[in-house]
Amino acid sequence: MNARTGEPMSDGAEDLRLRRVVIVGGGTAGWISAALLARALGRQVRIVLVESPEIGTVGVGEATIPQIRLINTFLGIDEDELLRAVQGTFKLGIQFCDWHRIGHAYYHAFGEIGAPLGLLPFHAYWLRDRSRPDAADLWAYALNAQACEARRFDRRQRIGTSPLSGLRYAYHFDAGLYARHLRRHCDGRVVEAVEGTVIEVERRAADGFIAAVHLRDGRRIEGDLFIDCSGFRGLLIEGALEAGYEDWSHWLPCDRALAVPSARQGPMRPYTQALARSAGWQWRIPLQHREGNGHVYCSRYLSDDEACAMLLSNLEGEPLAEPRPLRFTAGVRKRFWSHNCIALGLASGFLEPLESTSIHLVQSGLGRLLALLPDRACAPALREEYNRQTRFEYERIRDFLILHYRATERRDTPFWRDCAALPMPASLAHKIALFRAGGRIVREGEELFTEGSWLQVMLGQGIVPHAYPALADTLPGPQFDGFLADLRTLIARAIADMPAHERFIADHCAAGTGAGMLN
Repeated sequence: MNARTGEPMSDGAEDLRLRRVVIVGGGTAGWISAALLARALGRQVRIVLVESPEIGTVGVGEATIPQIRLINTFLGIDEDELLRAVQGTFKLGIQFCDWHRIGHAYYHAFGEIGAPLGLLPFHAYWLRDRSRPDAADLWAYALNAQACEARRFDRRQRIGTSPLSGLRYAYHFDAGLYARHLRRHCDGRVVEAVEGTVIEVERRAADGFIAAVHLRDGRRIEGDLFIDCSGFRGLLIEGALEAGYEDWSHWLPCDRALAVPSARQGPMRPYTQALARSAGWQWRIPLQHREGNGHVYCSRYLSDDEACAMLLSNLEGEPLAEPRPLRFTAGVRKRFWSHNCIALGLASGFLEPLESTSIHLVQSGLGRLLALLPDRACAPALREEYNRQTRFEYERIRDFLILHYRATERRDTPFWRDCAALPMPASLAHKIALFRAGGRIVREGEELFTEGSWLQVMLGQGIVPHAYPALADTLPGPQFDGFLADLRTLIARAIADMPAHERFIADHCAAGTGAGMLN
């Protein structure tokens, strides 16, 4: 059969079916790619992953978003087994401290806020009544936010017979251990791991496609399709194909990061913390065996030594290693797919880990690749559509990140004064204007962040609508008051029934427990 037309092939016709995919680079991006492609394509395609022992991985992304659970389901990975292997904890959202103003905190919690009611989303009615003296804040109606506050967790799907869904969650984990776990789940009959350093990229003269990569030890690895997971270097997509890079630092000015593990202190939070600092922000990520910490900052306002001292002075436990530096420029490749090469992970671009999107962008890129899976010709129309969809996703995530910096009352340091005056992409300005005008949130296409995500961050950062949707007035006040009271009661009872987050982990997925660990 002809791979492009589905028609029987005549004698002498070229078979253009993919036979060999080469992934350059290991780490989280490389091994997610190998595992997902192997599971999706089976034995019809041979996958070779080339990993250099000389090149370390960045591995700063130890917090995830709920879409990562789709990977586990697709690969048939048991959740408890995974969390034991990666020293993982559960994540219900992110707590933002000192972003709107010093002393203020809010959650970007996963899951629903309130419950469906009438013709409008819940928050439209809440906006109508928010100015009343006895009005509860928005997060009183978010099960995830209340579980964060109580540091509780469970896996129930629904809250009794009510319309409320259970907790929506993701994970915190050690990224290096996660890559290792994925490697163990790769079918060795499909995936071949090759250790070596790429020193040359061989291109075909006829069309510029990559024909093979050459390793330092003399081996030549040829392929039909190449996945660049080589990190910031973009060894294939930039080094060989010169796809170009679009600098977004005028919108996202932070350009440095330091990462350091510390000893764990106190109960494990079921959420990530993002704590605003004088010229950037600090993350805290609770794992079973340690806490992950980092300081993302702008070098125009803070020296490396000052940033390191600030990070170390704000650790909750003793540091377990020296802080590891990382330099970056926020932005994206001008082409994510060029010729027969697709860039994933840091090779495709970098958006700081403020909303834990790094692993998701690898996952969504692979989903697009499988939906548009080419033959060896890699038709231009497929490349163009992949690049269009990928750019759209990056741009909307970029807008969401800019919102945290741009919508702030902070004027206490030069960094925050300049952030308040940052330019805004037209797409973000439009979203903010719609929300200010009447509390409306409009998502386009396959945007990653939900209406609830935009709602929490806009309100959390101090953007308050001037009005609410007029249809919200059709619901009688007493009826709405009863509805709100019932919601708060349901949520309070559900939280009270949940075990502590740390107790749940000890009972179900603590590292060093389970049948597989006892053999």
